[in-house]
Amino acid sequence: MHRRTRSTLRRAALAGAALLAATAAVPPAHAQARAAPDGLTPAGGGLSAVIRYTENGIPHILGRDHAQIGFGTGWAQAADQVCVLADGFVTVSGERSRWFGQDAPTDGSLSSVTRNLSSDLYFKGVRESGTVEGLLATPAPAGPSKDLKELMRGWAAGYNAWLAQNEVTDPACKGAGWLRPVTTVDVAARGFAIAVLGGEGRGIDGITGAQPPAPATAPADGARAAAPREADPQEPDPAGAAQAAREFFDTSRYDMGSNAVAFAGSTTANGRGLLLGNPHYPWQGGRRFWQSQQTIPGELNVSGGSLLGMPAVSIGFNEKVAWSHTVATGTPVNLHELSLDPADPTAYLVDGVPQKMTRRTVTVPVAGGDPVTRTQWWTRYGPVVTHLGAGLPLPWTTRSAYALNDPNASNLRGSDTALALGKARSVAGIQQALARTQGLPWVNTVAADSAGGTLFTQTQVLPRITDELAARCSTPLGRAVYPASGLAVLDGARGDCALGSDADAVQPGVFGPGKAPTLRDAPYAENSNDSAWLANADRPLTGYERVWGNVSTPRSLRTRGAVEDVSAMAGKGRLNVADLEKLQFANRAPAGDLAAADAARACSALPGGTATAADGSVVDVSAACAVLARWDRTTDAGSRGALLFDRFWRRVTASTPAADLWLVPFSAADPVRTPRTLNREAPGIGRALADTVAELRAAGIALDAPLGEHQFVVRGGRKLPVGGGTEALGVWNKVEARWNAAAGGYPDVVNGSSHIQAVGWDGSSCPVARTLLTYGQSSDPGSPYSADQTRLFSEERWVRARFCERDILTSPRLKVVLVRDRR
Repeated sequence: MHRRTRSTLRRAALAGAALLAATAAVPPAHAQARAAPDGLTPAGGGLSAVIRYTENGIPHILGRDHAQIGFGTGWAQAADQVCVLADGFVTVSGERSRWFGQDAPTDGSLSSVTRNLSSDLYFKGVRESGTVEGLLATPAPAGPSKDLKELMRGWAAGYNAWLAQNEVTDPACKGAGWLRPVTTVDVAARGFAIAVLGGEGRGIDGITGAQPPAPATAPADGARAAAPREADPQEPDPAGAAQAAREFFDTSRYDMGSNAVAFAGSTTANGRGLLLGNPHYPWQGGRRFWQSQQTIPGELNVSGGSLLGMPAVSIGFNEKVAWSHTVATGTPVNLHELSLDPADPTAYLVDGVPQKMTRRTVTVPVAGGDPVTRTQWWTRYGPVVTHLGAGLPLPWTTRSAYALNDPNASNLRGSDTALALGKARSVAGIQQALARTQGLPWVNTVAADSAGGTLFTQTQVLPRITDELAARCSTPLGRAVYPASGLAVLDGARGDCALGSDADAVQPGVFGPGKAPTLRDAPYAENSNDSAWLANADRPLTGYERVWGNVSTPRSLRTRGAVEDVSAMAGKGRLNVADLEKLQFANRAPAGDLAAADAARACSALPGGTATAADGSVVDVSAACAVLARWDRTTDAGSRGALLFDRFWRRVTASTPAADLWLVPFSAADPVRTPRTLNREAPGIGRALADTVAELRAAGIALDAPLGEHQFVVRGGRKLPVGGGTEALGVWNKVEARWNAAAGGYPDVVNGSSHIQAVGWDGSSCPVARTLLTYGQSSDPGSPYSADQTRLFSEERWVRARFCERDILTSPRLKVVLVRDRR
């Protein structure tokens, strides 16, 4: 045995002895709960854990129960991300205006709100109403399990212990007054924010800004005023609202997305399953992933990524099964159109009986100014909301108003689902865990197991909107909006329009898991944020309610390219983990395969090699024709022509309707190959070429410049080229960046590939896994783990996962730390 290996094993043995000594001295976690009323004071209680760090700062957290695992996780997350975490706790406590000013924008991590004041009004209202405490007190399975409560308590204690025992060096919050200890309720409040991220969290501006109109004057005899005969001119236009709702719930427009594919044993070299997960999440802020392994001997052993502040592994693998999530097309909310009492616009009618809205008055402290007080209005259905995004106004008139129903506002089970997935032993166990916990608010699940099984399922928490209910109870607005977007607008004045319950649902008003679109044991199961319809193109999923997603409609280029690639891989067979690695970094641009050659021909056909730009100038584009023709149709960092096509294609698709862009229209009978054949006569092509060539020349960028020279990130003063491409190009390895010509093109990644995992099995007790956290474990620029994996991503290299004990103990970078609460 090599000397280094003996030394490593000796240190690990000592660490194990330290763990045994520490845990023997500490009473069981449940005995510590007497320290304070649950969640009302900073958590503590003498907890401890052992953290074994391996390459790239990845912690392997060892404890004897959920509280200890939570403690180690909270400690290790704080060590890497204390400033980002603390900023999030300021958000969920409703104190952003106090510390950062009421008009400053939030980072968008925990809601889609535009400025701090609106964020604070909502989250402070949630806290003052006792919403989170009520959910914590709800018995399982509708509420969180005992294990999850202990995990959250431990997380808070670990975060607090790190804060008390270490000096903060990250300049983002060093010495900041808003760094503070947290409670179990704070941790749960962050989980609540994640749960409503796709629902109430996207409607906060419309919730906090909703104010009633002046009431109509009541008749002198006290009788009720009659409702106006004509429609209020402020009422939304149904056709415009349908388009706005379609865009609002279009997953391709989100700053979160994902790809995932599971391959069955029938397609692999050894008969065992394979999984590639490629989530697309923001590279900055509080929705970053963070990587760890959590081990409770004999009970839990799971490795993967967690969203910051979450105490359990969200996507990952164990020795038998691997899973990932993709953002789903299910519409997680619905609206109820309220018929109001004309004499009192804060009262609405249900079956002719008036009901008063609940007034929620919230006061927010503001830096450098007087506190701001606003009133929110809540109904039996949820809060009154006056718009969903800028394009979908929902005016509150003397006649009607709209209430937003988000069933995930009653769902604090997300981390219970994560725990259950980590303990599953097969894809059947994954499906059972999802059915038992029902905690996923806005994602699908794709899984593979060591026996060769595969799973796709859209088991998520959705309002129980059946097509029959929508047909029977939709208002005129709903009849336009629901088919287009899955957003139901129901008649809130009718009691028979209540959502009802499924027998297998753990909370009222939602679908049970038996109704979720599900595909088991297909040769491949893939999702790229389109609906469940083509999870496997040979076995289309149909028959589900519209609220889950659509069928027989055009798929995104990312879905089309992914289905082409993975179906070809499944057909070839003999797959292994190396094939997953190649798929991740193939960087094929499906848009290029479809259109680049025709675009080059259209370019060459322009009279005199010139085209007219949007500003009326005539631009010589002749040099672009050959660049487009020679481009290799990939977005590798070294690809020449990729940047030119990217800028051109964004312009063409933004200005030219699909009906005018393609000669062969979409066909539901051939959804992966249609639409196709670029219309070279489309008038937008010449203009887009002229604008693109002019733009690149003005920026001093060569038309055939390698992509990585102008799509990059800077870490530690070093420019790192980044491959991958945008949603518009359909690239699996998705990278989204803001154009900044003065800074060289795309000088930073906003969102895209994040916690990537390629997992298989070889018959041993250790999974074969490769991972990559594209932005690294730490947001502190002084940390050695703030850019190390970004360099790997730039070089298209992977981290070999260390899962089994021998792998961990033989790491040349092994560092063992016993962490404990010293109070």
